Amino acid sequence: MHLVEDVRDAVAGIPPGSVASYGDIGERIGAGPRQVGRAMSLLDENVPWWRVVYADGTPASCHGGRAPRLLREEGAPMLGERVDMARARHRWPV
Repeated sequence: MHLVEDVRDAVAGIPPGSVASYGDIGERIGAGPRQVGRAMSLLDENVPWWRVVYADGTPASCHGGRAPRLLREEGAPMLGERVDMARARHRWPV
């Protein structure tokens, strides 16, 4: 199984200003959201980890809580402290 590589590829495909939930990535690669989260913990800093959020738009709290700032800098639409999933959710081509 190439779970970590599949997660890395999916996350790398999320453009700036967009996000995907752990579940979105799981659906894309055929894994569960918890598996995606575990694989995310094994990725290096070169992968845009801040573009992966919880289903309700809550940014990750790891990496010193930098995700909200990074998302805002990229222009991700926010609703308070959460990402506006209706506007920011990335859809991969079929």
